[in-house]
Amino acid sequence: MHAEHIALLIPIIAIVSALIILPWMNMHYGSKKRERDGLDTADREVLDDLALTAEKLERRVATLERILDAEAPGWRGRHG
Repeated sequence: MHAEHIALLIPIIAIVSALIILPWMNMHYGSKKRERDGLDTADREVLDDLALTAEKLERRVATLERILDAEAPGWRGRHG
């Protein structure tokens, strides 16, 4: 290649890199980081659902324990 061609090729490569390759790399690796760092919407909904179910179960167990405490004092000592 002649020096003229190389001198013309360098700015073209730099412009293509700046306008296409660098933004693509930024988007690609940014999305990979977001995937690794957080939950997506569907996962967040499932997690919220599970937390709600756990709260309901906790209230039910507490209610059952109150009933057993009232109706069968000392049940905790007999059943662990």
